[in-house]
Amino acid sequence: MPRSSASAGSDAAWTALRALLDLLAQGAPAEHLARPAAEARAGGATDREVTAIEDATGTALRIRRTLSQHRRREDELTALFDTASDLAALHDLDAVLRAIVHRARLLLRTDLAYLSLNDDTAGDTYMRVTDGSISAAFQQVRLGMGEGLGGLVAQTAHPYVTGDYQDDPRFQHTRPIDSAVVDEGLRAILGVPLRQGTKVIGVLYAADRAPRDFSPEEVALLSSLADHAAIAIDSARMIEETRAALVDLNTASQTIQEHSQALHRAEEAHDRLTELVLRGGDFTEVATEIGALLHGGTLIHDAEGTELARVDTEAQPPPTQAIAASRSSGRAVPLNGTWVCAVLAGPELLGHIVLTGRADLGEADRRIFERAAVVTALLLLLRHSVTEAEDQVRGELLGDLLSASGNPAALSDRARRLHLDLNRPHSVFVTHADPALRQLVHQAARRSARARRGLAGVHHDHVVLLLPSAAPSDCAQDLAKELGHEIGAPVTVGAAGPAGGAAAIARTHTDALRCLSSLRALGHTGVGSALPDLGFVGMLLGQDADLHAYVRRTLGPVLDYDAQRGSDLVHTLQVYFASGMSPTKAREALHVHVNTVIQRLDRIARLLGDDWQAPEHTLELRLALRLHQIVPVRPTG
Repeated sequence: MPRSSASAGSDAAWTALRALLDLLAQGAPAEHLARPAAEARAGGATDREVTAIEDATGTALRIRRTLSQHRRREDELTALFDTASDLAALHDLDAVLRAIVHRARLLLRTDLAYLSLNDDTAGDTYMRVTDGSISAAFQQVRLGMGEGLGGLVAQTAHPYVTGDYQDDPRFQHTRPIDSAVVDEGLRAILGVPLRQGTKVIGVLYAADRAPRDFSPEEVALLSSLADHAAIAIDSARMIEETRAALVDLNTASQTIQEHSQALHRAEEAHDRLTELVLRGGDFTEVATEIGALLHGGTLIHDAEGTELARVDTEAQPPPTQAIAASRSSGRAVPLNGTWVCAVLAGPELLGHIVLTGRADLGEADRRIFERAAVVTALLLLLRHSVTEAEDQVRGELLGDLLSASGNPAALSDRARRLHLDLNRPHSVFVTHADPALRQLVHQAARRSARARRGLAGVHHDHVVLLLPSAAPSDCAQDLAKELGHEIGAPVTVGAAGPAGGAAAIARTHTDALRCLSSLRALGHTGVGSALPDLGFVGMLLGQDADLHAYVRRTLGPVLDYDAQRGSDLVHTLQVYFASGMSPTKAREALHVHVNTVIQRLDRIARLLGDDWQAPEHTLELRLALRLHQIVPVRPTG
């Protein structure tokens, strides 16, 4: 017997889903993932089955995007680790520089990469290594200080990037430079400085023959490669100095010994620290190794001042001035019997290391300490990559929970994979601050969520947190203080909960939004509250009450009277209650005669009834007046 159309559609749907999984497993291009849905539709699948396949296609695209980001990060870190390993076995400076330039080209996916070195005698900078270049003129070009993009990087010691160099008026264009650039066909160029301390010794570039933008992550990556290239050049210089010292053994024996020992110790230290990072060592292990190498206590902080590791020393706040001095000089600096070294990726501050118990740190040990900061930068970059990927996954889960997108069981399963048990009481917190500070609030909220084992993200223009808490009021107060302190500006937090299970989180988020709206309408800025903290207002909001109907029922005649006659009896009521129901005090606040106040109160009595001032009625009126401020009700007619 022929198969039914429903059976054929179901088969087509299953075939499409299986094909989707096969494409994802094969790493197929994104455009190929749309084919199963189209084939299922052509194969007789129902609209519902096609919709399910399209939803699965969206999920597959997100998974593919996340995997691609992970692969890119892994490629970057592998290249950095390979470069560090090359330095540990440094024999041929040109080979190391060629490897660095080649990796820069591969990682940034550019048409070519190149490296120039400064000529202090000639006062310009010349091409040393290229990868991907096809123009002989370009390979031999020299740039005066301040000329072109590279000359400006060499002169200012800051990275520069252009999406289209030939049309960029920021740079000093000269005929030889522009001719070489045109001959090579370059358009987009990124250049970062190679520095030894405060001195710029050259520039590392990545360039394309078509206009493009370079991201901050790509700038940081190229800067890290430039730091390693500078170390290679510095090591080669030390080797050359050692060789030169051998020419006159009678006068240079001590210099030879000192340089040889310093080089050997520096190489050994770099080997040990690099191997430790490659093995997956954490910050405490790195701090322990630094202390063992330099015979002192070690303290490592990140860029926000959070302590990451502390070995054989006391806790201390970040030494801000010393960090700034180390960051600007590119070298470790002494501070009250300790040493401080900024941990950098190019110009970006990733953190800092403090070495205690070594007030007499010599030049050789100082260099070891500075190289330890370069290796620590690799570990911090890895930590940043992992954190960013995890925050992205957590943010996507939070968005789906708040939007009630997907099956609750599936959402709970995704949460469990992130070590979140949604069956435990969770509360929702919605924040508000100056829109210009939203990114800072988001960053602070992500740190707070990680510390509390919750979720944080941006949802419909608000920074939202989902935290394991059965006391949303207390937690909201703590969050308002904590976030406000971190960004240096008021942060208002509306809270609701606790919610039980994934399905209840979206409803709880709605209550938290209402709470935040009420706090802002009432002028409560920089505080944290849950709905019960707002009294009757909170209870009404939390129960999805018809607020407009309540205000209309209580104040309707007065609202209509004001609208029809242009009077302001509602304001008179607000002032009267605020004045302790005293006509004399109300007169002073309204700046009218007391008889005018009495006449208005008589009119209100005729509109609302003679018993409007009874205690139970005044409570209703006050509540309605307050709600009218939050959700204004229009008069009828």
